[in-house]
Amino acid sequence: MVFSYWAECRLMVYTDLGVWIEARKLTNAIYTITKTFPKEEIYGLTNQMRRCAVSVPSNIAEGCGRQTSKEKIYFLHIARGSLFELETQCYLALDQKYLNEIQFEEIIEMILCKRLLNGFINYYKKL
Repeated sequence: MVFSYWAECRLMVYTDLGVWIEARKLTNAIYTITKTFPKEEIYGLTNQMRRCAVSVPSNIAEGCGRQTSKEKIYFLHIARGSLFELETQCYLALDQKYLNEIQFEEIIEMILCKRLLNGFINYYKKL
């Protein structure tokens, strides 16, 4: 019997999900990159970017722990919103020259995990 990717996801724990793994990598990259931001940004952009980044895998995990598809989708939408917020903050960091073009492109590429997240959301909408 052949299972689709999404059917397999349903049987897995969240730590095995590609979307959660990619979100975790993104979070670690944001923590690393923001260590170079100016000290006066510790309570500004640095803190905000870190909080957004942490929100993504955290809400994916929380969504996976919920009972109904509607509840799961709610938390997955929060994770997706945090990705969009983080993307905007990366543009602001680039504008302020806290990120160089290479760093910016690497992070933006990682933020594309929102495509995986969209697929996950669409899967649960069909249940």
